[in-house]
Amino acid sequence: MPWYIKTEQFSAPAHTMGHHLAAHGRWVRQQQQEGRDMVSGYLVDGKGQPGGGGLLILEAENYEAALALIQGDPMILSGCVEWRLQGWIPAVGDLYLQPPKKP
Repeated sequence: MPWYIKTEQFSAPAHTMGHHLAAHGRWVRQQQQEGRDMVSGYLVDGKGQPGGGGLLILEAENYEAALALIQGDPMILSGCVEWRLQGWIPAVGDLYLQPPKKP
């Protein structure tokens, strides 16, 4: 299946994002439990500090299916991010996208 990338930039102050981020994390885990290949994380600055945005990588049958899926993402539903969805065609290399499980 094709890969898609959602990039987002916070449009609200970071200190107000906690409950939206928690809801987003639950949503991603639910998608994974339902068998969807998806991983999400923070964009960070040169010092490793969150930089006010995030990245979500997912597989979907087509762009329309990816768009329909991410429109249920709590980060989008909250209205506190500006986002963009693009298709992604890996050209070179291999990437393991699932974060390590915590003990």
